[in-house]
Amino acid sequence: MHSLIRFAAAAALAAATMSPSYAADEPVLNLYSARHYQTDEALYDNFTKATGIKINRIEASDEQLLERLKSEGANSPADILLIVDAARLWQAQQLGLFQPVKSTVLDDRIPAKFRDPAGNWFGFSYRARVIVYNKAAVNASDVATYEALADPKNKGKVCTRSGSHPYNLSLIGSEIADLGEAKAEAWAKGVTANMARAPKGGDTDQIKAVAAGECGIALSNTYYYARLLRSTQPADREVVAKTAVVFPDQAGKGTHVNISGAGVMKNAPHRDNAVKFLEYLAGNDAQRYFADGNNEWPIVASVTVANPALDAFGKFKIDPLPIATLGKNTTEAQRVADRAGWK
Repeated sequence: MHSLIRFAAAAALAAATMSPSYAADEPVLNLYSARHYQTDEALYDNFTKATGIKINRIEASDEQLLERLKSEGANSPADILLIVDAARLWQAQQLGLFQPVKSTVLDDRIPAKFRDPAGNWFGFSYRARVIVYNKAAVNASDVATYEALADPKNKGKVCTRSGSHPYNLSLIGSEIADLGEAKAEAWAKGVTANMARAPKGGDTDQIKAVAAGECGIALSNTYYYARLLRSTQPADREVVAKTAVVFPDQAGKGTHVNISGAGVMKNAPHRDNAVKFLEYLAGNDAQRYFADGNNEWPIVASVTVANPALDAFGKFKIDPLPIATLGKNTTEAQRVADRAGWK
């Protein structure tokens, strides 16, 4: 799915760019999205019903969309870029892809922690990066913090995806903000020294490796575990039965979180429609669709989501570090991962 491109939408966008009627007041929104969940269909349909604005959509991975936008340059038809990690949002901002948005609705609804201070992008849902452990082999008290992943007592127990993946770069970035670069590097080296095997696969692969006893603990975003919690497949139920989740640092800074977020493109041909779409995403109904589409939490604190997996996680303390800081630390985080040998 991550490589999916909606060719019909792409053709529509290409045709629009060549049409004399392609104007700023046209009831159209061109959306480049790294999200591709069935519940999002209702999200987009409801926007069109409420506003009369048709959404043309191209879907691909964050990285593919950024490459496409760089290639298209100032002639890009994109109005909105919707991607799923702070590191990628920062990358897009550094490429000069966004334009700042001033919106009372967004400022009132989206907490400052979850948006760019200059209004280049806004978060709309969040997830936590947690520690999954094998209940038969590891005590929860031994993995109560992220720092515990580097403790010698956990040698040979850690499974993780690549240190260069944005999810881990954002976590390393949060450690840099909390500990400083030198201590964060020492921590990353400790995590690497404790690995049960070389990094490979995605977060679901790490969870399954923990259940299989290939390793004792792993890092994962909460929505991967939530998918397993909501699954009716016997194999998935078995994985859940053998594992449990710790929200790290509840006695300290709180658990690291990351976001899905979006911004208006610098050369957006339908800027007003794009701002309306962002404001729509901050509304109660859209927040529920947006978050539940990937088993995440809504950014707007007053919004509740009827999701049994999220309910099972319960409430937890969130690291107050501004999401924008994670992006700013991405380059430094990559250097730390490289020096630590976290490939």
